[in-house]
Amino acid sequence: MINLYSYTGPVMEFDQVIHSNWHGETLATSEQKAKNNLTYQFKKQFGKLAYTKIKLVGKLVKED
Repeated sequence: MINLYSYTGPVMEFDQVIHSNWHGETLATSEQKAKNNLTYQFKKQFGKLAYTKIKLVGKLVKED
């Protein structure tokens, strides 16, 4: 089953906060897939390279 996940919060690059309140949404079958989708979205939006270590440190919300 595909669910809508959203994230609002800080984003870290190599253990340093680079965005304090980023928001993203994605459709995914699991929370882990949603995190992967959202980090990919962030990298594309801000022109980061694929190997850049991006971490979402806030809580992912599963929308009903």
